[in-house]
Amino acid sequence: MMFSRLSVRARITLGSSVVAAALLGVALVVVHLRVGAVLTHADVSLARSDLTPFAAEIATHQDEIQDDPGTGVLVSVRSPAGQLEVNTLPHDVAREVEHHDATDGNFTMTDDEDRSYVVVGRVVTTGDGGWTLWAARSTAASKLALEGLDRLLLVGSLLLLLCFAVASWVLTSVALRPVTAMRRRAEALGGAGDGTLPVGPAQDELAALATTLNTFLARVRATADREKRMVSDTAHELRTPLAALKTQLELAHRDFGDAAALAAQVRAAEVSVERLASLASNLLELSRLESRDAVGSSTAGDLVEEFTGSIDRARMLGLAKSADITFEVHVENRSASYRLDAQALGRVADNLLANAVRAIDDGGAVRAALTQAPDSLTLTVQDDGPGMPPDFVQHAFERFSRPDESRTAASGGSGLGLALVQAVADAAGGQARARNTHPGLEVTVSVPKVLVPKM
Repeated sequence: MMFSRLSVRARITLGSSVVAAALLGVALVVVHLRVGAVLTHADVSLARSDLTPFAAEIATHQDEIQDDPGTGVLVSVRSPAGQLEVNTLPHDVAREVEHHDATDGNFTMTDDEDRSYVVVGRVVTTGDGGWTLWAARSTAASKLALEGLDRLLLVGSLLLLLCFAVASWVLTSVALRPVTAMRRRAEALGGAGDGTLPVGPAQDELAALATTLNTFLARVRATADREKRMVSDTAHELRTPLAALKTQLELAHRDFGDAAALAAQVRAAEVSVERLASLASNLLELSRLESRDAVGSSTAGDLVEEFTGSIDRARMLGLAKSADITFEVHVENRSASYRLDAQALGRVADNLLANAVRAIDDGGAVRAALTQAPDSLTLTVQDDGPGMPPDFVQHAFERFSRPDESRTAASGGSGLGLALVQAVADAAGGQARARNTHPGLEVTVSVPKVLVPKM
């Protein structure tokens, strides 16, 4: 718990130091064991070399064994008859070798005064029998050397570990410097609301993080700007019908004594309320589509039925203009699925057909088609009206956009119809396009087919 509360710099330094300490500890143990084995092997070799002269004398002049091996040489020589010819071994060592066979090689022992010895045995065979030779070497010097080496390695390891911890702290600080810069820049962004996080020159994880965060910030800003623009545009769009509704209600109050005039004002108010309800409904639908809550799936057969229903509604709408509304359906595989709700296609067709009927003159024509391709389904609506200004076509699908900005919401649409069409196409993974056909305008909406994974 305490470790998780530390800073990243402290955690990296502490963690790397613990790992380094563990590795150094293992290394110290290995070095200690290895050097101890080398020193023991050296003591054994020296003890065996002490026996070499006696073995040579026994082999050549067994009757003249040297009884003075020299100062510091600890040996024991026993004749085949069991008589000790030479014995300079300490009492405890001499007593211990009585329980060992000289052919066993060597062993280590500690006497009563806590002195350690390496004891080496050897048997020399002559015509009279076997001579038993023992030699002992004190390991005190080896122990002192090993202890000195251990102290040196321990002090060196502590110094090395300290240097490693300092280096880890410094390197971590340098590595986290871009993070500090990003944090300070982010704090500044909180007040300014613009700019980006700094991206370092190195192509590392921090640069990738900064790039990803900048992309995220761009999306957040775009969303915030879009919401602000939508709120502003909505307020602007609502102002006119609300003002008209208020005026109509005030006039209705004045016409309480005139039933015909009052009825006219009420009907006008109803139209304003309907426009407000339509605007609110379109805004909610756009919000729902952008949140991807309205994404569904329908078969081509369901989409065809919804399309023909929209044609029927458009023909009723076009009666006032004696519009010639025709349609074609080119759908062979009605079981194919598309990432589009049938009602969503109906809303798209209703919007496009209503726009087309509104754009044509009396007696004009509107042609609609639903065409199936191997990997997509396309809805096309074309009219013979005046079309759109060429510089407006690229803005046709934006919210609250109209070819003539001087038109009010009372004389034209709310500017949300094509935006709703675009939102439905985007939610389905498709696209919407508009182009002038001289005369008229053609709008196409294509949605991809849902691919069924192969088993």
